[in-house]
Amino acid sequence: MEVLAIIPARGGSKGLAGKNIRLLNGHPLIAYSILAAQSSKYITRVIVSTDDEEIATISKNYGAEIPFIRPTELAQDLSTDLDVFKHALTHLETTENYKPDFIIQLRPTSPIRFLEDIDSCIEKMMTTSMADSLRIVTEAPITPYKMWVIDNSEKPMTPLLHVEGIAEPYNEPRQRLPKAYWQIGTLDVIKRDVIMIQNSMSGNRILPHIVDSEFAVDIDDINSFIKAEDVMKKQDCIQFRQ
Repeated sequence: MEVLAIIPARGGSKGLAGKNIRLLNGHPLIAYSILAAQSSKYITRVIVSTDDEEIATISKNYGAEIPFIRPTELAQDLSTDLDVFKHALTHLETTENYKPDFIIQLRPTSPIRFLEDIDSCIEKMMTTSMADSLRIVTEAPITPYKMWVIDNSEKPMTPLLHVEGIAEPYNEPRQRLPKAYWQIGTLDVIKRDVIMIQNSMSGNRILPHIVDSEFAVDIDDINSFIKAEDVMKKQDCIQFRQ
């Protein structure tokens, strides 16, 4: 099967300027996602979708393909993953007649990955025909069953979620409430047709792959950058060896 890794990396960043090429333990942040893709026994091709020439050059130096420069209108704060990925897949089909079976999204801002997780996730999708996609998740540190929606601060608020059989979940001990999980940016596995035909980055049937919350680091500021460096120094995750 053709398994294409797409690493989305735009040049603009409000939280931490130039974060995609900022050095993390001696290498540009984006290089860790490229290395992760190269390490998998299933991923057959690695491309970077970027609007930035410096990111493109660095990515090439680390072995990724840059088959196009992403249009500026698809590299804005409100640009969606769906638009970015449809652009990439349309370009590859139009210029090369290349249509992969699975798409792997590797966000540069989530560099802490383990090879066994990557290959296990791809294997799950290859052997589960009913699934549209897979996402890595971790247990939520705060239960959403104690969260509220406020439309007007002068009016009563309403609970975000309800639990069958529990009248007031927001008044219950956490231990009596269902466990909740939040998706992290480590890795998504998506069938191509889900993106191109269903117009979705996930579809409706999404498999989970659960990881420890210690590895759920999404780099958006200098503090999360430092945390990622510290975690990677202590863990045998995918990284460059000295």
